[in-house]
Amino acid sequence: MAKRIIIVGAGFAGLMSALAAKRLINITLQQTPEPAEDIEVAVIAPDDKLVVRPRLYEENVAAMSAPLFELFKTTGVRFVQGSVESINVENQQVTVNAAGLRSTLSYDRLILAAGGDNVLPAGVPGLKEHTFAVDHLERAVQLEAHLKNLPSIQATSARNTVVVCGGGYTGLELAAELPGRLAKITGFEAKTRVIVIERAHVVGPDLPSSMRPLVLKTLNRLGVEVKLNTAITGIDAGGVTTSTGERIETLTPIWTAGTVAAPLTRQIPGDKDRFGRLMVDAHLRCPQAKTIYAAGDTACARTDEGDDDDLNTVASEAQYTKMSCQHAMPMGRYAGHNAAADLLGLPALRYSQVMLGTVLDLGRDDAIFAAGSGDEAVVALSGAAAKPLKRWINETLIYPPGADDLAGALEAGNPVNRTVVPAGLGC
Repeated sequence: MAKRIIIVGAGFAGLMSALAAKRLINITLQQTPEPAEDIEVAVIAPDDKLVVRPRLYEENVAAMSAPLFELFKTTGVRFVQGSVESINVENQQVTVNAAGLRSTLSYDRLILAAGGDNVLPAGVPGLKEHTFAVDHLERAVQLEAHLKNLPSIQATSARNTVVVCGGGYTGLELAAELPGRLAKITGFEAKTRVIVIERAHVVGPDLPSSMRPLVLKTLNRLGVEVKLNTAITGIDAGGVTTSTGERIETLTPIWTAGTVAAPLTRQIPGDKDRFGRLMVDAHLRCPQAKTIYAAGDTACARTDEGDDDDLNTVASEAQYTKMSCQHAMPMGRYAGHNAAADLLGLPALRYSQVMLGTVLDLGRDDAIFAAGSGDEAVVALSGAAAKPLKRWINETLIYPPGADDLAGALEAGNPVNRTVVPAGLGC
């Protein structure tokens, strides 16, 4: 009887999980004259396309996706269109909602790669009703349409002010992009204010400290204002109110403050981190749900050589994976490989990511690349010298392989012997 690996999500981690699983299955079939049974690899997602989320701060955002139908067809991955509503861990089943029609699929191994969403604090009145965002394609498209419509609105301080709520990775890339983008759209660059509001005492609190002076220097050159130690306490149709009592008139508040794992993680037993991510072992398996693996924004894995039996005791957060495509893609490769290996009776591979780095986009002509992780990271490239690297990552590295080359497509799922190139911390 055939077995099935179900992958929830078609993002970076989900796609790489599917390719890795099919790769190992195909290799095993070629080496085994009489395979015991078939293993189906099925991806469940709302659409058969990869949304290139690291680029949703850019213009022409509607084009920031890559089709997956032909790639799945070439590699033999089954695509199931719909959203997973529930996971029955005991019975090893998922419930899928496809345009209101519900069905149940059984799995032998499940890989949860459902991504994450912006944090929306309940204590901020008007947040859901009045903010824009770039965490999903539809919301980014809505923001771009709003920006393009600004010239048709009567000139006021609210029209000419954009407030980026959150000075983390995504907020900084967006804020640095906006001055040039608004000038191109509106033609009133001199009258436009871009303000970043960050509740931490530093800009980019998750960035390596070596990067922050260069970030502030570039933002200052671009005319972007930064307000630190400040939180958003209220948002309405005409502006935002801050914890300092200041009211800033704006028609364009953009919420970028933080990410949490998809709610499906709550249906799987086991420890979670403060972002709701499943704490997984060195093979990316959920310790309390042995048939389930997790990758990408739904998983928190060790990047060091820590004790598998003591996942929560680490020297620093730098030893954990970040919610970024830098980690999502290799995690997907390992999760897919290990889920297939488990069914094939093969040894699992220990997740490993030996090289880490951060690449931050800072507008038309600037970027920063720091090699390493945490405060040990050192700036290696900055300004125009770093821009080609960021462009290559955004426009080439993170895109899916071509569908016309089966061997090459499957090799993209190989978790070992890969050249590791640093991708953005906020990818």
